[in-house]
Amino acid sequence: MSAILKVKDLSVGYGTSEVLNSVSFTLDKGDYVALAGPNGSGKTTLIKTILGLMEIRSGQIELFGATAGSFHQWDLIGYLPQRVNVFNPLFPATVREAVSLGLLSRKRFPKIFSRSDEARIDDTMELMGITDIKNRLVGELSGGQQQRTFLARALVSSPELLILDEPSTALDPQARENFFELIKTLNHERGITIILITHDISQIGQYANRLLYLDKTVIFYGLFSEFCQSEEMNRFFGHFSQHMICQQHH
Repeated sequence: MSAILKVKDLSVGYGTSEVLNSVSFTLDKGDYVALAGPNGSGKTTLIKTILGLMEIRSGQIELFGATAGSFHQWDLIGYLPQRVNVFNPLFPATVREAVSLGLLSRKRFPKIFSRSDEARIDDTMELMGITDIKNRLVGELSGGQQQRTFLARALVSSPELLILDEPSTALDPQARENFFELIKTLNHERGITIILITHDISQIGQYANRLLYLDKTVIFYGLFSEFCQSEEMNRFFGHFSQHMICQQHH
Protein backbone atom coordinates (compact mmCIF):
# COMPACT_ATOMS: atom_id res chain seq x y z
CA MET A 1 0.00 0.00 0.00
CA SER A 2 1.39 3.41 -0.93
CA ALA A 3 0.31 6.45 1.08
CA ILE A 4 -1.22 9.23 -1.03
CA LEU A 5 -1.85 11.58 1.89
CA LYS A 6 -0.28 11.81 5.33
CA VAL A 7 -1.57 14.31 7.89
CA LYS A 8 0.40 14.52 11.14
CA ASP A 9 -0.46 16.59 14.22
CA LEU A 10 -2.21 19.21 12.07
CA SER A 11 -3.57 22.31 13.78
CA VAL A 12 -5.33 25.12 11.88
CA GLY A 13 -7.15 28.21 13.11
CA TYR A 14 -8.65 31.59 12.33
CA GLY A 15 -7.18 34.33 14.49
CA THR A 16 -7.28 33.13 18.09
CA SER A 17 -9.79 30.31 17.53
CA GLU A 18 -8.52 26.83 16.75
CA VAL A 19 -10.57 24.90 14.16
CA LEU A 20 -8.42 21.76 13.91
CA ASN A 21 -6.33 20.40 16.75
CA SER A 22 -3.66 17.69 16.38
CA VAL A 23 -5.34 15.88 13.46
CA SER A 24 -3.46 12.80 12.22
CA PHE A 25 -4.39 10.15 9.61
CA THR A 26 -2.99 8.41 6.53
CA LEU A 27 -4.79 7.80 3.25
CA ASP A 28 -3.63 4.87 1.11
CA LYS A 29 -4.08 4.47 -2.63
CA GLY A 30 -7.53 3.03 -3.40
CA ASP A 31 -9.15 4.12 -0.13
CA TYR A 32 -12.66 5.57 -0.14
CA VAL A 33 -12.98 7.71 2.98
CA ALA A 34 -16.20 9.27 4.26
CA LEU A 35 -15.31 12.46 6.14
CA ALA A 36 -18.06 13.20 8.64
CA GLY A 37 -18.68 15.26 11.76
CA PRO A 38 -21.06 17.85 13.20
CA ASN A 39 -21.40 21.39 11.82
CA GLY A 40 -18.33 23.44 12.70
CA SER A 41 -16.19 20.33 13.21
CA GLY A 42 -13.55 21.47 10.69
CA LYS A 43 -14.32 19.17 7.74
CA THR A 44 -14.16 21.82 5.01
CA THR A 45 -11.23 23.53 6.76
CA LEU A 46 -9.31 20.23 6.63
CA ILE A 47 -9.95 19.90 2.89
CA LYS A 48 -8.99 23.53 2.20
CA THR A 49 -5.77 23.02 4.14
CA ILE A 50 -4.93 19.85 2.19
CA LEU A 51 -5.54 21.82 -1.04
CA GLY A 52 -3.14 24.55 0.08
CA LEU A 53 -5.88 27.15 0.53
CA MET A 54 -5.28 27.66 4.25
CA GLU A 55 -2.13 28.06 6.32
CA ILE A 56 -0.96 25.34 8.68
CA ARG A 57 -0.54 26.54 12.23
CA SER A 58 1.43 23.47 13.26
CA GLY A 59 1.93 19.92 12.05
CA GLN A 60 2.56 18.55 8.57
CA ILE A 61 0.78 17.46 5.39
CA GLU A 62 2.40 15.19 2.83
CA LEU A 63 0.82 14.68 -0.61
CA PHE A 64 2.14 11.98 -2.95
CA GLY A 65 5.42 11.97 -1.00
CA ALA A 66 5.95 15.76 -1.08
CA THR A 67 5.44 18.13 1.84
CA ALA A 68 2.61 20.63 1.42
CA GLY A 69 4.87 23.58 0.63
CA SER A 70 6.79 21.76 -2.11
CA PHE A 71 3.82 20.00 -3.74
CA HIS A 72 2.98 21.30 -7.23
CA GLN A 73 1.28 18.38 -9.02
CA TRP A 74 -2.24 19.67 -8.52
CA ASP A 75 -3.45 17.80 -11.61
CA LEU A 76 -3.20 14.65 -9.46
CA ILE A 77 -6.11 15.99 -7.37
CA GLY A 78 -9.68 16.50 -8.57
CA TYR A 79 -11.91 18.69 -6.39
CA LEU A 80 -15.68 19.05 -6.46
CA PRO A 81 -16.72 21.88 -4.09
CA GLN A 82 -20.21 22.24 -2.68
CA ARG A 83 -22.47 22.75 -5.70
CA VAL A 84 -24.02 25.94 -4.38
CA ASN A 85 -20.63 27.72 -4.49
CA VAL A 86 -19.31 26.35 -7.73
CA PHE A 87 -21.52 27.68 -10.51
CA ASN A 88 -23.06 30.96 -11.59
CA PRO A 89 -26.27 29.97 -13.45
CA LEU A 90 -26.00 33.13 -15.57
CA PHE A 91 -22.65 31.99 -16.99
CA PRO A 92 -23.55 30.76 -20.50
CA ALA A 93 -21.40 27.62 -20.68
CA THR A 94 -22.37 24.38 -22.39
CA VAL A 95 -21.72 21.05 -20.70
CA ARG A 96 -18.72 20.39 -22.95
CA GLU A 97 -17.24 23.83 -22.25
CA ALA A 98 -17.69 23.35 -18.49
CA VAL A 99 -15.94 19.96 -18.60
CA SER A 100 -13.07 21.35 -20.70
CA LEU A 101 -12.36 23.96 -17.99
CA GLY A 102 -10.90 21.09 -15.94
CA LEU A 103 -8.09 20.84 -18.50
CA LEU A 104 -7.83 24.52 -19.35
CA SER A 105 -6.78 25.51 -15.84
CA ARG A 106 -3.79 23.11 -16.06
CA LYS A 107 -2.46 24.57 -19.30
CA ARG A 108 0.17 27.24 -19.77
CA PHE A 109 -0.22 29.88 -22.48
CA PRO A 110 -1.16 29.52 -25.23
CA LYS A 111 -4.18 27.63 -23.87
CA ILE A 112 -4.94 25.44 -26.87
CA PHE A 113 -6.50 21.97 -26.75
CA SER A 114 -4.65 19.18 -28.53
CA ARG A 115 -6.37 16.29 -30.28
CA SER A 116 -5.64 14.09 -27.25
CA ASP A 117 -7.22 16.73 -24.97
CA GLU A 118 -10.37 16.71 -27.10
CA ALA A 119 -10.48 12.91 -26.94
CA ARG A 120 -10.05 12.98 -23.16
CA ILE A 121 -12.95 15.44 -22.80
CA ASP A 122 -15.15 13.19 -24.96
CA ASP A 123 -14.12 10.05 -23.02
CA THR A 124 -14.85 11.71 -19.67
CA MET A 125 -18.28 12.89 -20.79
CA GLU A 126 -19.04 9.37 -21.98
CA LEU A 127 -17.91 7.93 -18.63
CA MET A 128 -20.27 10.34 -16.83
CA GLY A 129 -23.16 9.61 -19.20
CA ILE A 130 -23.49 13.24 -20.34
CA THR A 131 -22.46 12.99 -24.02
CA ASP A 132 -26.08 13.38 -25.14
CA ILE A 133 -26.39 16.74 -23.33
CA LYS A 134 -22.93 18.13 -24.23
CA ASN A 135 -24.36 21.13 -26.12
CA ARG A 136 -26.92 22.10 -23.49
CA LEU A 137 -26.33 25.06 -21.17
CA VAL A 138 -25.34 23.98 -17.67
CA GLY A 139 -27.91 26.33 -16.13
CA GLU A 140 -30.72 24.40 -17.85
CA LEU A 141 -29.78 21.02 -16.37
CA SER A 142 -31.27 19.09 -13.45
CA GLY A 143 -29.30 18.87 -10.20
CA GLY A 144 -28.11 15.36 -11.05
CA GLN A 145 -26.97 16.37 -14.54
CA GLN A 146 -25.10 19.38 -13.14
CA GLN A 147 -23.33 17.19 -10.60
CA ARG A 148 -22.24 14.76 -13.32
CA THR A 149 -20.96 17.71 -15.37
CA PHE A 150 -18.95 19.14 -12.47
CA LEU A 151 -17.65 15.68 -11.60
CA ALA A 152 -16.53 15.26 -15.22
CA ARG A 153 -14.71 18.60 -14.93
CA ALA A 154 -12.91 17.32 -11.82
CA LEU A 155 -12.05 14.00 -13.52
CA VAL A 156 -10.95 15.17 -16.98
CA SER A 157 -7.33 15.67 -15.87
CA SER A 158 -7.21 12.00 -14.69
CA PRO A 159 -6.60 12.70 -10.99
CA GLU A 160 -5.45 9.99 -8.59
CA LEU A 161 -7.22 11.61 -5.63
CA LEU A 162 -10.79 12.93 -5.85
CA ILE A 163 -12.15 15.18 -3.09
CA LEU A 164 -15.92 15.79 -2.95
CA ASP A 165 -17.53 18.30 -0.57
CA GLU A 166 -21.16 17.39 0.20
CA PRO A 167 -21.83 16.37 -3.43
CA SER A 168 -25.35 15.02 -2.91
CA THR A 169 -27.07 17.83 -0.99
CA ALA A 170 -29.02 19.16 -4.02
CA LEU A 171 -30.00 15.75 -5.40
CA ASP A 172 -33.26 13.84 -5.11
CA PRO A 173 -33.01 10.31 -3.61
CA GLN A 174 -32.71 8.50 -6.95
CA ALA A 175 -30.12 10.92 -8.35
CA ARG A 176 -28.20 10.66 -5.06
CA GLU A 177 -28.10 6.87 -5.26
CA ASN A 178 -26.99 7.00 -8.91
CA PHE A 179 -24.27 9.51 -8.03
CA PHE A 180 -22.92 7.38 -5.17
CA GLU A 181 -22.90 4.30 -7.41
CA LEU A 182 -20.89 6.28 -9.95
CA ILE A 183 -18.29 7.32 -7.34
CA LYS A 184 -18.09 3.71 -6.13
CA THR A 185 -17.37 2.59 -9.71
CA LEU A 186 -14.60 5.20 -10.08
CA ASN A 187 -13.08 3.90 -6.85
CA HIS A 188 -13.40 0.16 -7.58
CA GLU A 189 -12.76 0.04 -11.33
CA ARG A 190 -10.47 3.03 -11.91
CA GLY A 191 -8.62 2.89 -8.59
CA ILE A 192 -9.27 6.55 -7.83
CA THR A 193 -8.79 7.38 -4.14
CA ILE A 194 -11.82 9.23 -2.72
CA ILE A 195 -12.42 11.63 0.17
CA LEU A 196 -16.10 12.51 0.44
CA ILE A 197 -17.43 15.02 2.98
CA THR A 198 -20.94 14.03 3.96
CA HIS A 199 -23.67 14.75 6.50
CA ASP A 200 -25.52 11.66 5.36
CA ILE A 201 -23.48 9.12 7.31
CA SER A 202 -26.39 6.68 7.58
CA GLN A 203 -26.01 5.95 3.84
CA ILE A 204 -22.31 6.35 3.06
CA GLY A 205 -21.33 3.12 4.84
CA GLN A 206 -22.78 1.25 1.87
CA TYR A 207 -20.14 2.78 -0.41
CA ALA A 208 -17.06 3.99 1.48
CA ASN A 209 -14.62 1.60 3.17
CA ARG A 210 -13.27 4.01 5.80
CA LEU A 211 -14.78 6.59 8.12
CA LEU A 212 -12.94 9.69 9.34
CA TYR A 213 -15.14 11.23 12.03
CA LEU A 214 -13.92 14.67 12.92
CA ASP A 215 -14.85 17.08 15.69
CA LYS A 216 -11.89 19.51 15.61
CA THR A 217 -9.74 16.45 16.26
CA VAL A 218 -10.02 12.86 15.04
CA ILE A 219 -12.75 11.01 16.99
CA PHE A 220 -12.45 7.90 14.83
CA TYR A 221 -10.49 6.80 11.77
CA GLY A 222 -10.69 3.29 10.40
CA LEU A 223 -12.80 0.73 8.58
CA PHE A 224 -16.58 0.89 8.95
CA SER A 225 -16.47 -2.65 10.34
CA GLU A 226 -14.02 -1.49 13.05
CA PHE A 227 -16.27 1.46 13.85
CA CYS A 228 -19.22 -0.88 14.25
CA GLN A 229 -17.35 -3.11 16.72
CA SER A 230 -15.75 -0.29 18.73
CA GLU A 231 -16.86 -0.10 22.36
CA GLU A 232 -15.50 3.45 22.51
CA MET A 233 -17.69 4.52 19.56
CA ASN A 234 -20.65 2.73 21.19
CA ARG A 235 -20.20 4.93 24.24
CA PHE A 236 -19.67 8.04 22.08
CA PHE A 237 -22.65 7.62 19.71
CA GLY A 238 -24.93 5.14 21.47
CA HIS A 239 -25.75 1.67 20.12
CA PHE A 240 -28.46 2.67 17.64
CA SER A 241 -26.58 5.58 16.02
CA GLN A 242 -23.38 3.55 15.85
CA HIS A 243 -25.01 0.78 13.80
CA MET A 244 -26.97 3.24 11.64
CA ILE A 245 -23.66 4.80 10.64
CA CYS A 246 -21.71 1.66 9.88
CA GLN A 247 -24.46 -0.14 7.96
CA GLN A 248 -23.00 -3.50 9.00
CA HIS A 249 -26.21 -4.61 10.70
CA HIS A 250 -29.73 -4.06 9.45
